[in-house]
Amino acid sequence: MTGSTVEQAITRAHHEEWARVVAGLARRFGDLDVAEEATAEAFVAAAERWPRDGVPPNPGGWLATTATRKAIDQLRRESQRDAKHQAARIVYDDTPAEPTGPVEDDRLRLVFTCCHPALAMEARVALTLRLLGGLTVAEIARAFLVQETTMARRITRAKTKIKAAHIPYRVPSAADIRERLAGVLAVVYLVFNEGYLASEGNDPVRVDLTDEAIRLGRLLRTLLPDNGEVAGLLALMLLTDARRAARVSRTGELVTLDEQDRGAWDRTLIAEGNALVRERIEAVAAGGDPPGRYQLQAAINTVHTNAPSARDTDWSAIVALYGRMVLLDPSPIVRLNRAVAVAELDGPGVGLAEIDRLAEVLDGYHAFHAARADLLRRLGRGGESRVAYDRAIGLAGNPAERAYLTRRRDQLAG
Repeated sequence: MTGSTVEQAITRAHHEEWARVVAGLARRFGDLDVAEEATAEAFVAAAERWPRDGVPPNPGGWLATTATRKAIDQLRRESQRDAKHQAARIVYDDTPAEPTGPVEDDRLRLVFTCCHPALAMEARVALTLRLLGGLTVAEIARAFLVQETTMARRITRAKTKIKAAHIPYRVPSAADIRERLAGVLAVVYLVFNEGYLASEGNDPVRVDLTDEAIRLGRLLRTLLPDNGEVAGLLALMLLTDARRAARVSRTGELVTLDEQDRGAWDRTLIAEGNALVRERIEAVAAGGDPPGRYQLQAAINTVHTNAPSARDTDWSAIVALYGRMVLLDPSPIVRLNRAVAVAELDGPGVGLAEIDRLAEVLDGYHAFHAARADLLRRLGRGGESRVAYDRAIGLAGNPAERAYLTRRRDQLAG
């Protein structure tokens, strides 16, 4: 077995098994630090042993067993933690865990535990992405549009607070679940986004993360079938993932929505997503809660996927939906997306004027400069467009995006 093959196997195992191993150890030992550290040590052991001994037939089982042993060794070394010694003595207890609450999946249980109300919302999301999603600090920082050092401190403070406040790893009650749902949905969506267009690495799309996010979304839907935002998030992910096959060209370049081959879209996923959106429209019409941000985003995606071609897109409906989103979430990125839609409806000049109002707050965001570059190109301002493309290329972490932006820049006249 070649070194590259082993490296690929370790990378694949990290994508597929990290969350399962961390969540299983957290349930068993009740300590998030122990769970994360033991899992990390198991992957270090894999990097040392697999090149020599070969990749085991069941990599996930090997990692879980190795991580359990690492955790037990660590707990035994810490003799003051007497309560944990009892758990450490149960080395090969393979009996199913007793159901102790409404969340039966280890990974979802870990999400809800990390989303404890004692933590700030940003810390809940970041901590869960690290422990459950296995994202690096750099990847999480990019998702939050903050510096890597800032995010590292945020995660460290969250762990410190969990210990200081004696927050246990326990199954939340049904009331807890509803209180913590906003943070959980944010986690799932950020994991999906990191998979759908990875911010770093050589793979433009990480299917393991998108599949994991959708799986978690389906489990949340089973858990809370009447919650509109749970249904909205699942619909949004399904409608977005339906376009995956058309998202990146054979040469590894991003394909924008208006240039995608709509015949390559997954109509089964689109039908499922559309059904969820229709369900929510009917629920709201019957007197249910007004739609939240995920339901509105799903509705926007429904407009896109139902258009036979890009020129048939109902941009007035999309602008109206973004207008409702701005009322709920007036964040700069929502306003940027609305401005892009306004450019399609009212012209590039109008859209550019709205985008330029966001220059100070979004200067470090590649999509802001990419949107500016495109509108400047359409307005015939090639020199300014080139500068904006250069800035976007420098900030983009995804190789498919960089390839697309580079081609568009190189197509500029002069």
